[in-house]
Amino acid sequence: MTTLRILLAEDHKVMREGLRMVIDRERDMEVVGEADNGLAAIALTQQLRPDVVIMDVSMPELDGLKATEALKRLVPNAKILILTRHTDSSYVKQLLTSGASGYVLKQSASEDLVRAIQRVAAGHTYLDPAITDQVVSSFTDRRGHRGSPGKSLSRREQEVLRFVALGLLTKEIAARLQISIKTVETHKANAMTKMGMDSRIDIVRYAVLQGWLQDA
Repeated sequence: MTTLRILLAEDHKVMREGLRMVIDRERDMEVVGEADNGLAAIALTQQLRPDVVIMDVSMPELDGLKATEALKRLVPNAKILILTRHTDSSYVKQLLTSGASGYVLKQSASEDLVRAIQRVAAGHTYLDPAITDQVVSSFTDRRGHRGSPGKSLSRREQEVLRFVALGLLTKEIAARLQISIKTVETHKANAMTKMGMDSRIDIVRYAVLQGWLQDA
């Protein structure tokens, strides 16, 4: 059994101890490092290369979202799970544009945290159910309905969008589908044009509506 290596980035010691207790109960997980600020989280991730970084949003030196953006530049394959109490849509948007692989609320049950870690480690996107509701609402409010603007996606375009929503890189999608990187980019661009999408946040919203993230 492969053990998932977890890095905790949280400035409150009591919270870190609680997270460690939850993780240590799992036979296939272990905490390999702890950071109490954003800069330390970046340094330790580069040094330890954990499977998943659990990143608090509100931290000294550098907040969690900025640390996430920096980490995705320095360690592109880093899988980062945002941990916060915030549920408003502005944080959801920042999450989806920062490069994080998931978002879980501190007030969620411990089994939800474990599930989030497992999904993120497996290369999927995880959105806390409370956040998922907001993503769906924001999508339907913006589009006015749950469907497309009148054009349908091809099977390949759907596959590409699904992998993008799950957080895969273009080269990873190309490898999975056994097509070229340029072809992936073309399918993505065509699909976004058809669906009136402007960014990855739109792709994730659409994926939520289609049930792609839950079924992954």
